[in-house]
Amino acid sequence: MNTSLFFGKERKKGKKKNPGSVLLIGVPLIHISVSSTNRHLPRLIHLTKTPLLPPFPTSTSTSLFPSRQSHFILLLPSMAAALAFPTCCCCRRPSLRPSAGRRGRRPVARCALPSSEKNSFSWKECAISVALSAGLITGAPTLGWPAHASPLEPVIPDVSVLISGPPIKDPGALLRYALPIDNKAVREVQKPLEDITDSLKIAGVRALDSVERNVRQASRALSNGRNLILGGLAESKRANGEELLDKLAVGLDELQRIVEDRNRDAVAPKQKELLQYVGTVEEDMVDGFPYEVPEEYSSMPLLKGRATVDMKVKIKDNPNLEDCVFRIVLDGYNAPVTAGNFLDLVERKFYDGMEIQRADGFVVQTGDPEGPAEGFIDPSTGKVRTIPLELMVDGDKAPVYGETLEELGRYKAQTKLPFNAFGTMAMARDEFDDNSASSQIFWLLKESELTPSNANILDGRYAVFGYVTENEDYLADLKVGDVIESIQVVSGLDNLANPSYKIVG
Repeated sequence: MNTSLFFGKERKKGKKKNPGSVLLIGVPLIHISVSSTNRHLPRLIHLTKTPLLPPFPTSTSTSLFPSRQSHFILLLPSMAAALAFPTCCCCRRPSLRPSAGRRGRRPVARCALPSSEKNSFSWKECAISVALSAGLITGAPTLGWPAHASPLEPVIPDVSVLISGPPIKDPGALLRYALPIDNKAVREVQKPLEDITDSLKIAGVRALDSVERNVRQASRALSNGRNLILGGLAESKRANGEELLDKLAVGLDELQRIVEDRNRDAVAPKQKELLQYVGTVEEDMVDGFPYEVPEEYSSMPLLKGRATVDMKVKIKDNPNLEDCVFRIVLDGYNAPVTAGNFLDLVERKFYDGMEIQRADGFVVQTGDPEGPAEGFIDPSTGKVRTIPLELMVDGDKAPVYGETLEELGRYKAQTKLPFNAFGTMAMARDEFDDNSASSQIFWLLKESELTPSNANILDGRYAVFGYVTENEDYLADLKVGDVIESIQVVSGLDNLANPSYKIVG
């Protein structure tokens, strides 16, 4: 299994590896573009047990920057030269290419000199890199090179995004805001309830004082906006919505009493219950599927709405946890083709009995079947079934297909389903083929310099189609070889259109 800097399908043994790209990150941020056709560009150098750059799931050819123009960012001047050359950092001779190894084993680059002849640092390269970095930052001429005037513009316009306020990282909140609704009244109830999470971070009794303000704000918003909320419900779901709003009002009163009793431990469970009421009310505001899927994809399995599945995993090496059930919500409103493909495979029992194939602390990945194929082979065609890259942009009415947002020139666009939450679920694909996803999936486990919430290099390049909403923390305990015992649909199967699993063969 490969640990280079790419998100993609697992590489089968013997497959040819395409030339790739380099991504170094840190401060100062200096954006440089290089051609990825240079086969000597190194992919990733692990400097410590906890590397500055997290390893990404890889396959035959899968890049974080699928276009042939790859990008990288200089970090430490003293490291720039060493990381930019395809040589051993000790001897300056060409280092051996990483060996493929067995699945699950990290490739190792070997030095070309015996230890007695190695040196660990080059003052010459350090001085050159400092000079180059200073010139790139200040714009001043260095090393006798002429300076060229150019209009001022953002250093990295395709990566940097101005963020207003802290990013949303809670999977439930992300799913609520991703619904295709526009009802300000219900959002005014939702927001103060979500703010309780931040209020509970305050030390001492002041936390409950802040929670009390949140509860009063939510109660006031519900009282003032009840009619507007009811007016936004789909007619067929109005009765259920009224019942939920009554439960929400009672629950807010109960939460107020919890705060008055200074029972801090009871606040979070009650908050979760109330937000579930809010989320269900918001889902009842969606009346039918809001757009038409493009004709070329309309015959594929499509999830026209939401679905919930439980994934049961048998964990081998954790004495405190033998089996764990992960609750996953699939969002077909924003990724109908991607979520529909996965749900169809779930009903085919495709993932049952399959092992976790990558678990490196940064991601968990599975979905690579036995045999030479890297995806699901459709029995009706005898070929691997692939789906297009599918991205819903905030503000758009329908997803875009077949191209990354970078390729579309939409550098500052935000996706409706971002890589913000622990347990974000997305499709792996090949490096230079946007439409090559099939059955391999991954869950993002943590943020890093490459994946800060709301401004990372994954959004707009990989199709997110769901979030783990329960027991997500245990994803970090999964190891290669742990077995997915089953994935079962809890709700929403009736939202799956064109299910291929019902076709004989």
